[in-house]
Amino acid sequence: MRMRPVLVYDGDCGFCTASARAARRRLDPSCEFTPWQRADLHSLGVSQARAEYEALWVTPGGQVYGGAQAVAKLLLRTGGAWAVVGAVLTLAPVRWIAHGVYRIIAVNRQRLPGGTPACATPPQRPPLG
Repeated sequence: MRMRPVLVYDGDCGFCTASARAARRRLDPSCEFTPWQRADLHSLGVSQARAEYEALWVTPGGQVYGGAQAVAKLLLRTGGAWAVVGAVLTLAPVRWIAHGVYRIIAVNRQRLPGGTPACATPPQRPPLG
């Protein structure tokens, strides 16, 4: 059983990789970071389709949070002021707004700094799992 949560991100996407690297360096959230391409997705309880669609936060107990809520969980894990930001991101209606902002960023990440055509996300939401 894992002792720490895992943030799963797209290792083929320059924007995602840079964001994960910055989070690890600046926030020090005491979690594992792994690109989905190198992760044992089955043992994490997630499908490749979901990992391709959004960043994922997987708790040691196997709960999976995606997209903006994965970011919120990462921020909560850091403590301090960032944890307050993470807590706010979990509250309705902020949670709904955060989801919309996350989707806009996700579907346009190939246009963001560090983005490449490999960064393009699948257009439709995959089934959970």
